[in-house]
Amino acid sequence: MAFSGTAGASGFQLLEQGSGLGNAYAGSAAKASDASTIFWNPAGMTQLQAREVSGGLTAVRPSFKFDDQGSQTGVFSAGGPALAGNGGDAGSWAFIPNGYVSWALNKDLYVGLGIGGPFGLATKYDKPWKGSAQSDEFDIETININPSIAYRVNEKVSLGAGVSWQKIKADYYRQAADASQGGLALPAVQSHMSIDDDAWGWNIGALFTLSPATKVGLSYRSAIQYHTDGKITLSGDTAAGNAAAAVLSSPAFGRASDVKADLKVPDTFVLSVTQQLSDRWEMLGDVSWTGWSSIQNVNIIRTSGVLNGQPAEILPADFQDTWRVALGANYKYTDSIKFMFGIAYDQTPVKNATARLTSLPDNDRTWFTVGTQWKPAKEQTVELGAAYLYIPTTNINHSTTAGGTVIGNYDSSVWILGAQYSLAF
Repeated sequence: MAFSGTAGASGFQLLEQGSGLGNAYAGSAAKASDASTIFWNPAGMTQLQAREVSGGLTAVRPSFKFDDQGSQTGVFSAGGPALAGNGGDAGSWAFIPNGYVSWALNKDLYVGLGIGGPFGLATKYDKPWKGSAQSDEFDIETININPSIAYRVNEKVSLGAGVSWQKIKADYYRQAADASQGGLALPAVQSHMSIDDDAWGWNIGALFTLSPATKVGLSYRSAIQYHTDGKITLSGDTAAGNAAAAVLSSPAFGRASDVKADLKVPDTFVLSVTQQLSDRWEMLGDVSWTGWSSIQNVNIIRTSGVLNGQPAEILPADFQDTWRVALGANYKYTDSIKFMFGIAYDQTPVKNATARLTSLPDNDRTWFTVGTQWKPAKEQTVELGAAYLYIPTTNINHSTTAGGTVIGNYDSSVWILGAQYSLAF
């Protein structure tokens, strides 16, 4: 199995890990309404019935439309394809599945298993375009398998923990010309880097039932350190391009080679509250912190060929830590139908226009969400949600040695549609 997607949250994080889209995922670590609590806060399993399963699918449609404001294409020759075009819409539909199962061993001890994709990214520009030497296409896929355990200490306190086996795969395409080639334009030659690795992480959580109407949840998910390896290969679409690719990929030239890169995906801390206001209304709140500063420069180092030990690429992300604040409300229309509402503010880890990458033209985003929950039977729940993410005009002024300077702005937005089905038995 492989899970991929276009980032719905800031950076390349994917929050679409279970129910709660209609509330902008407010109250995620406290609500414990189905087995997807395994991801948000494993302690919440103690609030579930003896056996529960939950599965869902989220469709994400981002839009990243670039408008050039004087980009300089660096080493590429005048009149070459890299001098023309804004790249179209670099976003496209992506689909993010999830699945969970929770099982009570006795009245106080629960075990569970969750599968999802907590990180993902996909940007793909129409070629040719002015930023082609920096990025044509960038894709990150992850899968996270998360066995968990929860224990009810007493009626007010539950604790939970889990371990995660997580696999990551990244593919990065760009034009192959670089400064070491003396300014040679190679419009038909493309560099493709593919890297992957798997690693382990962990998560813990606590759930406090302060009263029948009030719950508070705390959860922490660890950072995961990857030591990826892979290859850079070159290809061409024309006779001249293929000839140039053959020269560049030869052992003597050393442009195509094995590579390695270290990447540490961030840790996350969440504080959540749910409050039953009346028989009809429930409020949910969420504050979360993500340690994006774990990603600074991503150095891609060659591990074979005449340039063994030399950098093949440097992705200067220079990320900063971020905060996310969410507020949600549920209205119980009937015993079987509930309406959901939410709003959230999500900070970007990108510091400024000069640090912004064409492969990740990220910015702060504001979530506006609605949803509905329907119980066709006591043991079954169907949840549907929709979100629109407002993203302000996003400026970029990013330079690289090989790719010149991309100057302009992005008109961006994200639509998210999700469905979740849960069954207790």
